[in-house]
Amino acid sequence: MSADTPLMPIAGHVDPVPAGRAPAPDVDGKVNLVGLSKEGLREALLAGGMADKQAKLRGKQIWHWIYNRGATSFEDMTDIAKAQRPWLEERFTIRRPQVVEAQVSSDGTRKWLLRTHDSHDFEMVFIPDADRGTLCVSSQVGCTLNCRFCHTGTMRLVRNLEPYEIVGQVMLARDALGEWPSRPDGRLLTNIVMMGMGEPLYNFDNVKQALKIVMDGDGLGLSKRRITLSTSGVVPMMERCGEEIGVNLAVSLHAVTKDVRDEIVPLNKKYGIEELLTACAAYPCANNARRITFEYVMLKDKNDSDEDARELVRLLKEYDLPAKVNLIPFNPWEGSAYECSSPERIRSFSDIVFEGGISAPVRTPRGRDIDAACGQLKTAAEKKSRAERDREAAAQDAG
Repeated sequence: MSADTPLMPIAGHVDPVPAGRAPAPDVDGKVNLVGLSKEGLREALLAGGMADKQAKLRGKQIWHWIYNRGATSFEDMTDIAKAQRPWLEERFTIRRPQVVEAQVSSDGTRKWLLRTHDSHDFEMVFIPDADRGTLCVSSQVGCTLNCRFCHTGTMRLVRNLEPYEIVGQVMLARDALGEWPSRPDGRLLTNIVMMGMGEPLYNFDNVKQALKIVMDGDGLGLSKRRITLSTSGVVPMMERCGEEIGVNLAVSLHAVTKDVRDEIVPLNKKYGIEELLTACAAYPCANNARRITFEYVMLKDKNDSDEDARELVRLLKEYDLPAKVNLIPFNPWEGSAYECSSPERIRSFSDIVFEGGISAPVRTPRGRDIDAACGQLKTAAEKKSRAERDREAAAQDAG
């Protein structure tokens, strides 16, 4: 996003607030080639002074090295003339986000604390299962939606993540899992969910550009059927998501009445349940083979009654939605106003939805011991104000 790009209004607790400002430019002035489209990469080489015919050839070679071989240096690119590699190194970089800390849960879940080039922290999580490995990817530093049950939602929005910072998360996970060269079969990382920090549809252009690289057969080569984007209900962007990205859709529903959803998902005050479900019914990629996932966190005495379960079934059938429901036991965090529903209450809720003909499995919490479970992602970044971060950056530059 350039400095001149208008910022999309975002629904905050009550009033819209602007998305975070554009990131600071690279200190070294180099152009990062990670996250650029194929044409964008070629244009960057042209702008750097490379001849057109050569830029087309070198662009294909560099693309292959970045996304198929996992190269982190131009020196690794052995089919590029040795004399040309210093020229590339002087003008360009192939940087991913910095890994600050890596943690492994007792259940095998991995969480990484990552840092942007302008010193903002965010997180990603890898969840291994017997038949798949899912990477939970962030789209923003912080969040602005203020969902009251979500620890991440208590963070301030700092800024949108750039395409290289989004696709870079996938590349870092492959680094850690030893999955280079990129291959379509036999890999541990099989699925991606855009369910980390932030609301992906409030960073639509950058998320789209990053996921196009992830889905490109010459790029990271992951099928759109293995990618799910989760939204809290940014209704105006949902149709574009289906048409322009084409991935699976997950919706953070979490309540079936206006009063309760207004409380726990404040975006509901702007786009209500009926409007949201109408947009779901029109989602271009939804069908019985690619059902919409409705995420529903189980909160004691708030949204977990048998009546709530029956109303959920009624709503999904009224809008004739190809749907499944993920019931998520609430993951507690210090200062939260909510408690998790009892196992018996969750089981009763699930049984009612199943009896209504809709799949409603209960998600097993993963990574709780390292705060990597659903709704727990939160870094130390939100403890500092923007002014404090600016002062620290200025002091670092002066040093």
